[in-house]
Amino acid sequence: MSASELSTVRPSSGGATDALRRSNLATVLGFVHRDGALSRSDLTRLTGLNRSTVGDLVAELAALDLVEVDETPGGGRAGRPSPVVRVSGSVAAVAVNPEVDAVIVGLVGLGGRVLKRVRIETASARSAAETVTLASAGIAGMLAGESGIRIAGIGVAVPGQVRLSDGMVREATHFGWVDEPLAGMLSAATGYRVWAANAAVLGLRAESAFGAGRGVDDLVYMIGGASGIGGGAIGGGRLLTGAAGYAGEFGHTFVRSDGRHCSCGSRGCLEAEVTQAELLASVGLASAEAASLADRLVATEDPVALAVIERDYALLSIAARNAVNVFNPSLLVLGGFLAALYRGARAHGAPDLLDDVVHSAREGVTVVEAELGTDQLLIGAAELVLADLIADPARALAAA
Repeated sequence: MSASELSTVRPSSGGATDALRRSNLATVLGFVHRDGALSRSDLTRLTGLNRSTVGDLVAELAALDLVEVDETPGGGRAGRPSPVVRVSGSVAAVAVNPEVDAVIVGLVGLGGRVLKRVRIETASARSAAETVTLASAGIAGMLAGESGIRIAGIGVAVPGQVRLSDGMVREATHFGWVDEPLAGMLSAATGYRVWAANAAVLGLRAESAFGAGRGVDDLVYMIGGASGIGGGAIGGGRLLTGAAGYAGEFGHTFVRSDGRHCSCGSRGCLEAEVTQAELLASVGLASAEAASLADRLVATEDPVALAVIERDYALLSIAARNAVNVFNPSLLVLGGFLAALYRGARAHGAPDLLDDVVHSAREGVTVVEAELGTDQLLIGAAELVLADLIADPARALAAA
């Protein structure tokens, strides 16, 4: 240990020493998880720990089968004589994203790698119990035949308001769910530990860790899907969750006087006015073809579709203006069909999305599309599980 490490531990405090070791394990595993393959010298520099301490921590993580160490000189990388540490492929999280038209199930490894993805089409919104049944069947089918992978738990990205403390879905208006103990129900059905949170906030977490928001301390994220629009914000490097985890409901930003009725009971909300279904229909796509929406919106010359794009983009610009004026981010990330709308509108000559933002707040703000595409919600849901694993690897694996 370095002198700075020793100064934080009293010689007789075995508990404090163990807590420091666990904290250091979490730090090392977190770097490899977020940054990819790193040499031991990289880890020494990033953590500020000495070489022998890092070597011991890497060895412990390797013994837990959470990392792999390439002892080949340079680990196959020129100019790096130090052994290279990579995340192991032996641990993964199951991710579930219920939408009104499907239940999507994925298997996500350390490093944010989506290993498998299954989409279970459904005709309409379902009860929480029916969703659990479909998700459980999808999980069982996806994991059938898998060997050598330990499942650390299940993360669920819910298009609704979720209490972070216990995964209780307080309200998911598109499903008609109120106070549904979804995490507990899915845990009872599968036998795994389950975490649940708002889907849009999880998309933000994914983009912040692995995508367009990587390394950005102040950003706003807005995403649209079959079940509506949501988002979140990071300020000063911290996720802004609100008192109970319900922050970021950009879908219920007021954008139109005397607008359409919203499922929340109000009128003129962004997600009532701008919908994936309407944009898909304007260019002749089905819900399962949403990944092709951006290309279709860019290519269309149909006047009806162009009118929908113009109208929806103008309403999105109102919500974006409000978000930037309130949060003063340096980056606005658009995901899902909002990214497709943005790309399509700009291709047809639409003005800058933030033209009407207060000038001083507008300076330095960049608008970008999310980088993780259709995987962002699965990666975010998995982060609920993997963050718990990284925080205390040995304990989390024992509890899985």
